[in-house]
Amino acid sequence: GAVREVQAQANSGPPHPSEEAAAMAGVGSKTQLLNVLGDVKARVQDKLGVVDFPLPQFILIGKQSVGKSRLIEALAGETFNFISGTLGSRRPTVLEFRNITSSRSSRWFVRDRQTHQWQEHPIHEVMQLVGAAHEELGESVSPEPIYVRVESPLCVDMQIVDLPGFRDFALDSSKQSLSDKIVQLVMTFMKDKRNVMLCVEQAADAATMSTLQKCREIDPKFERTVLIRNKLDKFYNDLTSDNVSRWVDGYGDLPENLVRFSLTLPWWRDGAASPKPFSELRESMNAEDLRQMQAKGLGARYMQTIGFANFASYMERKIEMMFVDAMGPVLNKLRDLQQSVERREKELDTEFSETDPHRILSTTRDCGVSFATALTHVMEGVLDLKPVMTLEEELREFHAYHKAMGSTHFSMLPSEEFGSLDDYIEYLRNEIQIATFDVEVNGGAQFRRLMTEVEIFLRFSEVAVETKKRDVIQARGVSTGSLTWRDVVVKLLSNEAHLPLQRRVQYVGERIRWFFEKQKEPVLEFMEKLEGTPNANLYSPLYPKHARLVKQNEVIKHLVFQTYDKACARQLQQFVELFENMLTSTFSNPWVFLKSSTAAKSDSDDMDDAVLPSFDDTKDRIPRELEARSGTEVRLSKWLVDIPTDSQQIDDAVDKVQMLVLKTYGFIRSQVCDQVELFSESFFKLPMMRRLEEAMAMIELSDDDTSTYQTRRDRLAADVKSAREGLTEINGCIDRLQGFKLKCEARGI
Repeated sequence: GAVREVQAQANSGPPHPSEEAAAMAGVGSKTQLLNVLGDVKARVQDKLGVVDFPLPQFILIGKQSVGKSRLIEALAGETFNFISGTLGSRRPTVLEFRNITSSRSSRWFVRDRQTHQWQEHPIHEVMQLVGAAHEELGESVSPEPIYVRVESPLCVDMQIVDLPGFRDFALDSSKQSLSDKIVQLVMTFMKDKRNVMLCVEQAADAATMSTLQKCREIDPKFERTVLIRNKLDKFYNDLTSDNVSRWVDGYGDLPENLVRFSLTLPWWRDGAASPKPFSELRESMNAEDLRQMQAKGLGARYMQTIGFANFASYMERKIEMMFVDAMGPVLNKLRDLQQSVERREKELDTEFSETDPHRILSTTRDCGVSFATALTHVMEGVLDLKPVMTLEEELREFHAYHKAMGSTHFSMLPSEEFGSLDDYIEYLRNEIQIATFDVEVNGGAQFRRLMTEVEIFLRFSEVAVETKKRDVIQARGVSTGSLTWRDVVVKLLSNEAHLPLQRRVQYVGERIRWFFEKQKEPVLEFMEKLEGTPNANLYSPLYPKHARLVKQNEVIKHLVFQTYDKACARQLQQFVELFENMLTSTFSNPWVFLKSSTAAKSDSDDMDDAVLPSFDDTKDRIPRELEARSGTEVRLSKWLVDIPTDSQQIDDAVDKVQMLVLKTYGFIRSQVCDQVELFSESFFKLPMMRRLEEAMAMIELSDDDTSTYQTRRDRLAADVKSAREGLTEINGCIDRLQGFKLKCEARGI
């Protein structure tokens, strides 16, 4: 249990300064160990900005006025008072105590929050600086600590983080808000599993210890909790040989595995002066705690948990063990950091050389050309690329984008019968049951699914206005020649029947454009992730390098993406124009467009019967194909013949013309929808991908781009210098830690 842990550490006894010096001669004392790891942590955090570092620390928690400040004074070996105003402390205070036996008096240091350098100050200035750091927060809190170091022959070797105390009550709502913020701040530190919690409570009934209960909630097995029960002297008269052991155990309310100490910290009456020097008062009260408890008959097993000296000895040994155990993880973290910074330095060096004023334009064009060629590979299908999306995510993002853009030039839903996008999504998922609806894809697989969706969208096209009797009569008119019903149908179709398809074609184009614009990130990831993989040899070795340049250099990224987006926009315009021209010609002469496929029916579907045709076979095939393609045209012609030409039968003629307009429109719509993927490939995808590489190779720099490049290059020079300095710091930390570790191992420590 915890008591055995304290006893095991105590049995070795606190080392005499001369014995410890002899044991650590040529290696470094406990203070040196703390200095090495503490300085490594400070250098890495402050100079490199790395916050998450695997060093353990003690955090001091407890309610206000429970004795936390006096415990810190006891560890320092002298009294002091941080001036934190009426609101108390509101940020962590990191206290580094260094026992310097050769010093005649204490020296106090505060680490400057701008330069991160230690600066020595008289103790009264230290108190003011710490107080000002708390007061500047007003009625708020901050996790950013203030650092104080004490070097003294009277202090204990350790580092501790003093956290703001829990408040029992608040006078008003603002004070309650501050109290809540303090709880959140302290709980954040308590939840960090690297922190050992020093829980300070008054030596009262263990069942009423509220701070210990908070520790139990976060650390149920008390693996990183140490209980300090203060003001033991108040219970001298209540303890007897019959109850003293049970009192130390909290009458069963303290778990056996909880490390705990009971002690009396130096105190004297309010308004009176200390009866003796603080360090002597600390020793005398420690001695009185031991004498009283021994006189009550407390067993030797429990005596190791009594008094400040036993607590200080435990803490010194505990922190030494923790820091020694941490040396391995710290070295591993430093080596990981070293690799990361080396990689970063190399990338910055590459970008700096590639953005030489004489190479800027060629570098940008090379990155663009690589991007264009990589798009082809992504469209062919590459596994494990991000980002990916389902069809629902795709449609919602597409709609949100055009809603934000205020787009009104095309229909966002295939029919007014769909009340919202949700209705359309539900239709696609549950009624059409698109197989890949909920599959997360990108690249070519996403394009193929897109083709399915836009085909369904197009198929909702219907003739927007009813063909009225007046329209039929007006369309027939009077001509010097003979105006057939075929001409009337064409005239009616050309009037407004093509508009529904035309509006939906704009949707198809916008969907394809949006799709291609969303492929920028997958293309970049494809280029970057090739490095070091078996597939790297299958593609251009420049892909990873160019991907890093695009990601790191905002100017290159802007120019490449801008050129890409312009290519998408240009192809959208051409796609819509070509598609609309095709629709115009189709509705002008639907009979030509509606000729069926010329593929003649084969006598056999068996692949084994297929042989190369002879010249006679070819001559026989052609008439059959010409005859086969006239199926739709024959039907339409038959319906045309059925329309009466007698003016007395105009009502019947109008009905038949209306039917024929709808039938013809339906045939055209089916043909267009059947071929939408072919049109999309021919009018958008293939032309854009062919011309994209050419567009990238023709990128030009404006004066603003050149100026921005120079600004980036100046910043790069500073970044390269910073990376090199950081690498020097890391290498220095690794060398120092490895050297210290080797010396300790050589001495068997």
